[in-house]
Amino acid sequence: MAERQYDWSAIAKNPKFIELHHKKSAFLFGWWIFSCVYYFLLPIGAAYAPGLFKIKIIGVINFGYIFALSQFFVSWGLAHYYAHVANKDFDRLTRELVEEIQ
Repeated sequence: MAERQYDWSAIAKNPKFIELHHKKSAFLFGWWIFSCVYYFLLPIGAAYAPGLFKIKIIGVINFGYIFALSQFFVSWGLAHYYAHVANKDFDRLTRELVEEIQ
């Protein structure tokens, strides 16, 4: 079966592709900044605010443990939110681009 050849430079100049790339880049860059700041708050906070991280919340569980555990839930939440936005916006734009190309 022969593979179809595409003009990738024309696709890269297509307004729908430019819109998709811009929206996706802006979305991912913003959440990447948030994720980096949130991730580095744990070691920086533990180093510069050890009193805060030693505060007991429930029994022997302190704020540091809760904050570290929250990073798992935040990352899962971000993955779920990305899937939602991708299904709603990015997939629609990709479908429109593919229809226009074919």
